[in-house]
Amino acid sequence: QVRLVESGGGLVQPGGSLRLSCAASGNVVSINIMGWYRQAPGKQRELVARITSGGITVYADSVKGRFTVSRDNGKNTVALQMNSLKPEDTAVYYCNLDPRNGLSYWGQGTQVTVSS
Repeated sequence: QVRLVESGGGLVQPGGSLRLSCAASGNVVSINIMGWYRQAPGKQRELVARITSGGITVYADSVKGRFTVSRDNGKNTVALQMNSLKPEDTAVYYCNLDPRNGLSYWGQGTQVTVSS
């Protein structure tokens, strides 16, 4: 079993920045993909960014150039640096770990609100 704990959400003004962090514990395999998804009210959960244990990244078009995903394999953590935030970035952000064996683990979610 794997447990994911997120931190770093909150309220920020448009144009501001936030940094989300996620720590994985438990039976974490070394080869995996960690990432961030988000879900806004009335919308489906969508991929924001993900990173493999080898450092390969994928970003949603809507966040390219503004968000940066990074990870520390030794600490089993993943972070999402969010800059130039827009009101449309408002959502609950979820950390995800994909151990590449058909399973998928999720954090409890952290609220990000971008509003003046």
